[in-house]
Amino acid sequence: MTGKNPHISYSFMKILTGSDLSRRRLPFMSVSSPIQGPVIWLTACMHGDEVGGIVIIQEIFKKIRRRLLKGSVHAFPLMNPIGFETASRNITFSREDLNRSFPGDPNGSLGERIAHQIFSMIRRTSPHLLLDLHNDWKQSIPYVLLDGKSTEISGDTYVYSKKICQQSGFCIIEDTDEIHSSLTYNLLLQNIPAVTFELGEPYVVNEKIIEFGVKSIWNILSNLKMVANSEEIFSYPLPQAYGNGTILKYSDKPCSTKSGIIRFLVKPGDVVEPGQAVAKVFNAFGKLQETIRAAQTAIVLGHSDSSVVFPGIPVMAFGTV
Repeated sequence: MTGKNPHISYSFMKILTGSDLSRRRLPFMSVSSPIQGPVIWLTACMHGDEVGGIVIIQEIFKKIRRRLLKGSVHAFPLMNPIGFETASRNITFSREDLNRSFPGDPNGSLGERIAHQIFSMIRRTSPHLLLDLHNDWKQSIPYVLLDGKSTEISGDTYVYSKKICQQSGFCIIEDTDEIHSSLTYNLLLQNIPAVTFELGEPYVVNEKIIEFGVKSIWNILSNLKMVANSEEIFSYPLPQAYGNGTILKYSDKPCSTKSGIIRFLVKPGDVVEPGQAVAKVFNAFGKLQETIRAAQTAIVLGHSDSSVVFPGIPVMAFGTV
């Protein structure tokens, strides 16, 4: 502690007025030290069914309120309240994915208007870093996701984002797709380092994942000297070749080529080898239709939430060296 307590505030940002004249708002949290330092943003529940990040932000603020040494931490813990209330990924009545609406447009669709307000407020604070908290499949390990490298993104910004990933203690995945309308990609274009966290199952709060997420973010705050480095450095248990800052590529191949009921033969966190059977597809009579085999050596990040499968549908996600 510094002897000077950080200032904490809770407020709202208005996003729209409903037909009944009710106001819809985004909760906003902020804690600032009297001593200048990095400005960090935490965002969560971009997709309304991904609730774990809300609790991680709540726990970070409980923990940091008397321990922030310098700088500021700002947060939007619930960016999609409309989707949250109906357990929907999208902004329900517009069916828009908020994380496919950035940098936004003040005169665009509902999703683009909300994205514009969020993006503008974040940019006004001149942030040092943003961490966007998401959840993945129900059966998945936690990992951090780095946007795919693009010539449009500054090399220094990208290198710093990669460094943050390596400080997280999680498995690091570099996306193989460029999603130009996500929050993190558009921040990177503005030379603002940004990283996505994929933290286990959606819909419910997994207390163990919450603990991991809080410890991971504390790693990063400690490395920025914003909090005292008085705790053991967090590191998620991973096979040696897939931890220790190794950058892996994301893959959702191979896909199923048949329809039916899928039965998984490996679980998240397992390492698979080329040609290894990872799942089998059966028809309604129990007859084997297909054995899905790993394309390369990889760690299993997760598998689909449904046992129903159709041709061409990804059924598992992998991190490949």
